[in-house]
Amino acid sequence: MELFQKATRNLFFTGKGGVGKTSLSCAAAITLADAGRRVLLVSTDPASNLDEVLGVGLSARPTPVPGVSGLLALNIDPEEAARVYREKMVAPYRGILPEASIKSIEEQLSGACTIEIAAFDEFAKLLGEPSATTEFDHIIFDTAPTGHTLRLMELPSAWSGFLETNTSGTSCLGPLAGLKAQQALYKATLLALADPSQTTIFLVSRPELAALKEAERTRGELSDLGVSNQRLLINGLFTSSSTDDPVAVALAERGSTAMTAMPAGLAELPLTTFQLQPFGLVGIEKLRALLGQTATQPPPEFEAIAGCTAAACGISRLVDEIAQKSKGVIMTMGKGGVGKTTIASAIAVELARRGFPVHLSTTDPAAHLDFSLAQIVSGLTVSRIDPEAETKAYSAEVMAAAGQGLDEQGRKLLEEDLRSPCTEEIAVFRAFAKKVDEGKDGFVVLDTAPTGHTLLLLDAAEAYHREVTRTMSDMPEAVRQLLPRLRDQEFTRILIVTLPEATPVHEAARLQADLARAGIRPFAWVINQSLYPLPLTDPVLVSRKAHEVRFINEVREKLSLRTALIAWHPGAGHGLDWLNTIMGGNTE
Repeated sequence: MELFQKATRNLFFTGKGGVGKTSLSCAAAITLADAGRRVLLVSTDPASNLDEVLGVGLSARPTPVPGVSGLLALNIDPEEAARVYREKMVAPYRGILPEASIKSIEEQLSGACTIEIAAFDEFAKLLGEPSATTEFDHIIFDTAPTGHTLRLMELPSAWSGFLETNTSGTSCLGPLAGLKAQQALYKATLLALADPSQTTIFLVSRPELAALKEAERTRGELSDLGVSNQRLLINGLFTSSSTDDPVAVALAERGSTAMTAMPAGLAELPLTTFQLQPFGLVGIEKLRALLGQTATQPPPEFEAIAGCTAAACGISRLVDEIAQKSKGVIMTMGKGGVGKTTIASAIAVELARRGFPVHLSTTDPAAHLDFSLAQIVSGLTVSRIDPEAETKAYSAEVMAAAGQGLDEQGRKLLEEDLRSPCTEEIAVFRAFAKKVDEGKDGFVVLDTAPTGHTLLLLDAAEAYHREVTRTMSDMPEAVRQLLPRLRDQEFTRILIVTLPEATPVHEAARLQADLARAGIRPFAWVINQSLYPLPLTDPVLVSRKAHEVRFINEVREKLSLRTALIAWHPGAGHGLDWLNTIMGGNTE
């Protein structure tokens, strides 16, 4: 494909969750490999699904992809990276420092922040240390959803600044001697990102207003970091071939309207569009078809789903059951881009209309909650956990509590420690725990972050006290009660939100398994944006509808005791009318 004929060495595919970053990065990797290049495809997403898309088991080591000569792929495993990172930090001090000191360092390195910096450490080696990838012509990064990606890209400058100004010799990541050894690597990584002759950033979006706005925010923040070589990729653009199919016409019009309203900054970028495919993009041949290298496949035979009526599959029946308790926490969880924010908002509005006090909030830095709902729905309040504000408040509280009695030098050292990225992770986590705590007095509906970040946040419940007790003598009661409340199915109802496609369903299944290991059991699954309930004639949409059936049945028969199915709607995601539509019964 012409887009990749003169590709730079490093290619990044980034954007809002669910826009198709993995599909396009895999298709690009296959295209370059088919052209005779040696290509390494890397996922930096904690919720990576490269294995399923490519059809091969992956690890942290480059693995050849069957059917594509010259292409190798790997997943940066955050947990494994953290284990290796911890040992690298601690090993030089074994046999030198007392055992108690070694244990203290290990405890400091047990939090979610360490997992993130460790994963970044692996990423930095691939980008900032050319000798690590000399055998490859191209390195392609399938990055995590936007909020995580921006944090990842900001780390080279953020951590370099922290290392240059910290003089205490320790941090929440352990001894700074080990970190300072990485400083040159981090600087090289940022230089590589900002060099247009080395790196191209592909901003991936759907032809949808929310995704385009997120892409514009990403474009601006990357430009502020000095990353200028950016291109815009619009994935899933649909052109209707059936004027008598109202769903097809509405879908095409919605995409056209979004493209017309594209933010000015994005409109200035070089643009490439990819048409909506009639099938899920899993497997090498289907990925080749995305770039027009092979013919499309005929749709499978359509199969009806037994017992899926409006009464049996509507989401309102889930709300009926939730409302019986009159209070508690409802959390929407799942892969980025599946509609967690919309589902959370619809449930919050419906509970408020039934006369309950409801607070709707989000821990997702890329979420788009409609704050106007608080003005038009009685009994509903809406908020967002703002990382910057929470960090300031937390730092001020720590300084007031732990800074008492310290001399000037001691206070400066504490201030330096609080400038580390760990502080933000702890502050946001504490705010999340406080929101959950409010569920004892009324309904709290939490739109959570994309899967990988959510798991890091929940995992921090076990390790949080180790970090917070370094600076505060008492653990907040809300934090102490968090895990028991998340495990209490009478207090917390978790809804796993997915789409009727292979990758979102199987990613959600992995999330459910991870939650089970933490002793947390989901209340129900919600399958969003389904074509199954709709009468269709457009061949592309008819094919996609037929492909949905196996994944809907997989959820209903194997993964969940309760399942709600929400039909695609032309007004999806826009305003109170759409939220009301969700509750009206969504299947035939």
